[in-house]
Parts: sequence; C-alpha cells; structure tokens
Amino acid sequence: MKTTTLEMFREELRATGAYATAPERRAPSRAKNGAFTTLRFSLGVARVFPLCALNEPLGLLNTEKWARFCFSTVQTAERLGMNVLFEGWENRAAVDGPVMYLCNHMSTVETILLPPALLMYGPFNVVVKQSLSHLPFLEKAASHMGLVPVARKSPKEDLVNMLRIGTERIAAGNSFLIFPQGSREAVFSRKLYSSIGAKLAERAGVPVVPLVVDTRCQPVRSKGVLKHVFKDFGPVDTSFDIRCACGPAIPCAKARTMHEAAFDWMATKLESWGLPVER
Repeated sequence: MKTTTLEMFREELRATGAYATAPERRAPSRAKNGAFTTLRFSLGVARVFPLCALNEPLGLLNTEKWARFCFSTVQTAERLGMNVLFEGWENRAAVDGPVMYLCNHMSTVETILLPPALLMYGPFNVVVKQSLSHLPFLEKAASHMGLVPVARKSPKEDLVNMLRIGTERIAAGNSFLIFPQGSREAVFSRKLYSSIGAKLAERAGVPVVPLVVDTRCQPVRSKGVLKHVFKDFGPVDTSFDIRCACGPAIPCAKARTMHEAAFDWMATKLESWGLPVER
C-alpha cells in the first residue's frame, strides 16, 4: 500500500476543491475495532505534540513542518482502512486574504486534521483551551504555531480577549479559526453556538468561511477509568469515514447576519451527513 503524501493531498484540493482517499492508498479492509486500533489511531493523531515540542527548542519548527506532522492524521486513518473526504475547498480558494473560519467541534481529530488544508491559504491562528497550550514542553511551540489559549472561566473576559487578539492577528494577515461550540459535542446545537467568531469577523472586516467536520470515528471518552487520563482519545470506530467540508464565504456584514448564515449552512450540511442537529 502506497501512502498519500501532503503534496498529493494539496494538489488534489487545489485542482478540484476536493480530496477523496484513493482505494490503492488505504488498507484493503477496515481495521477491527478495539484497543490496538484505538492506540494506532491515537498515536497517529497525537504524534504532532511531541514532534512540535522536540523541534521548537532546536529552532526547526515552522508552519510547513506543523502541516506535515498534522497530516499523519490522514495517513493513519487511511492505513486503518478509513476514507478521508474533503469537499468545497474551491470556496476558500475564491477568497483572497484572511478570513474567519467557524467550525463545529466533535473531537480532538479536527484540531489536527485542519492545519494541512488551512495553511494552503496563508497563516492562521486557532483558539484552544488554555490547558492544551500549557502541556509540558508545548507552551512555546503552541505560541509559535499561533494557538490562542482561552481559560473558558469568564465568557465576557474571553470575548474581550478574543476581540483584541483576533483583530490584531487578522490585521497582520492571519486568518482565525474558532470552534463556536466551545467544547466538543456530538450534537450541533444552536444553544451552544457562540457568536464570538461573527463578532470578531465584523470588527476585523473579514468574511466568514464556515467549515464542518465529521470526526465521530473517535469521540471523546465519556466513561470508564481511562476517561480521566485519555479523555481526548476515545475508542475508535473504523466504520466511520472522516469528512470535512468548506462552505461558501459569507461577506462581512453585521455579526448577527453572519452568525445566522454560518449556522444555517453548517446545520444543513451536517444533517445531509446524517449527523444530529438542534436548530
């Protein structure tokens, strides 16, 4: 079995706006679910953390290496017999300059899956929970790669900080990625859909580009002894493929208008994939 390379992935996205795992580049059958498969997939996703931590002190970490480390997620999924499917990326290619990305949040997988694609269109910053950026040896690497930590203790304080930091970063030419749900949720719900991304887009004067992912192949670990240590890496189900779609850019307007338009597109797309949505 030949392995898909980052160059092949990006070439297909540029040429067609889409990517689909070629049959000859994935295992002929899906790996059997169980502890060993979960371990293999989790190592493929999580390897980005030690690699970034090791390269940063040596001055070797840059966005291209970050993209390559993250692309292991795609390669690992294909080795386990899963398909990786991207669509709609001609929508992003049609927009020049920085944008505000809004994406649903299902698992840890999308935080590693997205950089290889997003970095094709320039640098970007992503909002993450503060504890992630404080992992041993990772704080400098996280800052270098544009991760913006939030404490999630005070919504008002988070909003003020995001508007200030986000406006500065976007003015410097960086796009911004926010998961409006905040935490990882199996159901995409309007109740949990924050307007902070749309407010930042209005203030910075940039369009919103909605994204959706289907990463239910590895949900958050919600029960058992391991949930306290490996919450981010739940049991893998290889019967599910990994999907990611990019929607049409929503021109800069009032925050409420962009907020609602992004939610409607995201909800409709997720419903078309058979995923639960609460409107």
